[in-house]
Amino acid sequence: MKLYSYFRSSAAFRVRIALNLKKLEYETAPIHLRRNDQTRPDYLAVNPQGLVPTLEDGSRTLIQSLAIIEYLDETYPDPPLLPHDPSDRARVRALSEIVACDIHPINNLRVLRYLTHSLGHDEAAIASWYNHWIAAGFQALEKLLTEDPRTGACCHGGTPSLADVALIPQVVNAERYRLDLTPYPTIIRIFRHCMGLEPFMAAHPDNQPDRQG
Repeated sequence: MKLYSYFRSSAAFRVRIALNLKKLEYETAPIHLRRNDQTRPDYLAVNPQGLVPTLEDGSRTLIQSLAIIEYLDETYPDPPLLPHDPSDRARVRALSEIVACDIHPINNLRVLRYLTHSLGHDEAAIASWYNHWIAAGFQALEKLLTEDPRTGACCHGGTPSLADVALIPQVVNAERYRLDLTPYPTIIRIFRHCMGLEPFMAAHPDNQPDRQG
């Protein structure tokens, strides 16, 4: 397998976690988003959207992190990242999508660049924007996790699921932007548990081969 990745991309971080949880070996192909590698014709030929991650598995080319992870879960089912029960499955997907569909897209690098270069916002305004949308999502997640007895050491029970794979990179981003995380004790408890697991730690941005590139 080959994963087109950027060390700081939370979407690529998700896929790295999933690959590690399933003990799948892969080659990292760095795409440096801040140097605009994603706009190179050779990469656009791989992923016309010009985003990361992209995963090549043999002759298959897959894009969009949640779609990639569900492909991995269906193709390499051990350990499962989605529960068998339909209602539990829907819960895990919903928790994941709060991050991947509601928080992350409006805090993506291309959005932040537009706010800076096209709308003229300064660094303080960008940080305020970034943290506002994380906090809005985390407030809902904290309530959903705290009030549901299906929450365990992880977002759903005692083993990592798609929900944890989505959540942990977003907490890392929140730390980087110095968001006050004290209002979210359940999220922080799950974060600390997951980051004590090797597949999550190995996927962390600081541990990627392109970290110093």
